[in-house]
Amino acid sequence: MAAAAGALRGLCCLCRVLLFLSQFYILSGGGSLNLEHSQPLAQSIKDPGPARTFTVVPRTAESTEIPPYITKCPSNGLCSRLPADCMDCATNFSCVYGKPATFDCTVKPFVTCVDQDLNFQKNFIINMTCRFCWQLPDTDYECSNSTSCMTVACPRQRYMANCTVRDHIHCLGNRTFPKMLYCNWTGGYKWSTALALSITLGGFGADRFYLGQWREGLGKLFSFGGLGIWTLIDVLLIGVGYVGPADGSLYI
Repeated sequence: MAAAAGALRGLCCLCRVLLFLSQFYILSGGGSLNLEHSQPLAQSIKDPGPARTFTVVPRTAESTEIPPYITKCPSNGLCSRLPADCMDCATNFSCVYGKPATFDCTVKPFVTCVDQDLNFQKNFIINMTCRFCWQLPDTDYECSNSTSCMTVACPRQRYMANCTVRDHIHCLGNRTFPKMLYCNWTGGYKWSTALALSITLGGFGADRFYLGQWREGLGKLFSFGGLGIWTLIDVLLIGVGYVGPADGSLYI
């Protein structure tokens, strides 16, 4: 028993010594390494890091916009009578110029049409003359007008116009094309009025003033119609249409 009590006392002394040495090691700064290593760990646990935001992008809805050509396409009408902008036709390379030919056509999206039996259809056949759009008669297309060219000129002037085929006319090639046309616009001047003024008041330059030629009008006014000679000449020139409005337009 005495030996066991002595061993127990020795063990208690050893524990006290180890506890003292550990406290001394911590107070002397030797345990700061553990604090330094443990601090980033604690920080990494507490700090969740930079916040991440997720933007939810909605799915793009399918386009339901109505094409502009729909305004020209009658609903539930005969497919063979649809305007050219409402269909796509395959080129018939075997057609002969100036001769009737058949073309296979398909209606464009959002266009509905029927056949002779009022049945809906997508594919159909149309009959038309084999020729290009620029070879159509003048009544089958519309062209832009020019107000900057001289209609009263020798030789008669031309201008470059942009022409568009009418809706219900079918042809080959581009439906919009350039074409050289004669100047044919009018500014509202009447030939009968100009001739009447030249006969009655031509000695005072009334005809020239009416046509917008004020310099010639002043010359006739102060020369009393060139003592009548200028007046007679203007009557002949206006009568045959050689003298026209100053803006270069045609008479009405």
